[in-house]
Amino acid sequence: MEVRIKDIHFDATSKLEEFINKKAQKLARRHEEVTEMDVTLKVVKPETSNNKEAAVKLTIPQKEALYASKIADTFEEAIDLCLDALSHQLDKAGKEK
Repeated sequence: MEVRIKDIHFDATSKLEEFINKKAQKLARRHEEVTEMDVTLKVVKPETSNNKEAAVKLTIPQKEALYASKIADTFEEAIDLCLDALSHQLDKAGKEK
């Protein structure tokens, strides 16, 4: 799976990028049909809590792309929430076949 990370209004650390790649590989093992994952990270309102937004788009050939966006205190938490939501969407899509 190809993972693209886009950071807006800040520079993502290598530790954060490693975290995202690790989570992407875990998702790829469960759902092999996913070919691409686009992650957009953004600081919404500096100086406040719950100001980290993560948006994740999964591309699956011959199907509609799946998307989730979450806001949390940390980017790691927001990524976890997005991937949980997307995993549920993938499970639901798989059952509808």
